Amino acid sequence: MRVIFLGTPDFSATCLERIVASRHQVVGVVTQPDRANSRRGNKIVFSPVKTFALAHDIPVFQFEHISAEGEDALRALQADIMVTAAYGQILRQNILDLCPKGIINVHASLLPKYRGSSPVQWAIINGDREIGVTIMQTELGVDTGAMIKKRAFTPTGEENVDEMMQKLSLVGAELVVEALDEIESGTAVYEKQDEAQATHCKMLRKEDGRLTFDKSALAVKNFVRGMTPWPSAYIDTPHGTIKVLRVREMEGAGVPGQILCADGKRGLIVACSTGAVEILRVKADNGKEMDAKAYLLGHSFTVGGVFGE
Repeated sequence: MRVIFLGTPDFSATCLERIVASRHQVVGVVTQPDRANSRRGNKIVFSPVKTFALAHDIPVFQFEHISAEGEDALRALQADIMVTAAYGQILRQNILDLCPKGIINVHASLLPKYRGSSPVQWAIINGDREIGVTIMQTELGVDTGAMIKKRAFTPTGEENVDEMMQKLSLVGAELVVEALDEIESGTAVYEKQDEAQATHCKMLRKEDGRLTFDKSALAVKNFVRGMTPWPSAYIDTPHGTIKVLRVREMEGAGVPGQILCADGKRGLIVACSTGAVEILRVKADNGKEMDAKAYLLGHSFTVGGVFGE
């Protein structure tokens, strides 16, 4: 089939790569407009999807508002179907109606659970023991369309969002090609979602990353994993705001947030409502990511003090 692919980050690029390697023909790629990257000196950086498409001589389209600007250009490609994967814009009906076989989406959750824009983050934060990908038909509702393929796997419980997304991208890439094959052959089965089981997840904001210790050590660990790399879990300290990038559970007791240990040999250990966590990796304001023990060599904390007070 002739495919138009819509996507932006690494997760999308993995799916695009697998489709290009399949028997289907990608006739155009749509990705978000180029943006300045503050982490790279505000230089303009191409999205991973654009980079891959240019390297494979696939036409690239970038619309500020696809529904207002993209209809004519995309119709001219005469595609059979569109595939979206973390594209980043809402599609209106005029775009949904462009291709005879519609649009399918690679969604990083086991629908109908975690509809919305941050499914992986919330699955990690909530400590889900099973996570996965759903290939679904796109319609006007947010992730409400019929499901075509679904696959689950059990995470290790250590992955942060980037690490989980890398694993999910491989699952999604395999599934989306299977779905395209089945749609082309007429064997695809469309399963309606059970609305009674639907859950929704909100888009994360920077302020959502504030880390508190008034929960179990496991819940703190999962929160840090689910907030890394963005918006990042953070704590306010006498030395400024510190991003907490990785922790481990351990035994310990004290008032939630109480500093149980803070030295360059034994590390930075903080009490939770049950148990404690050792903070392993941190990043200070305008600083580099580093081992917490190394950070402690130049920054002292009072044992017995409480973060958040």
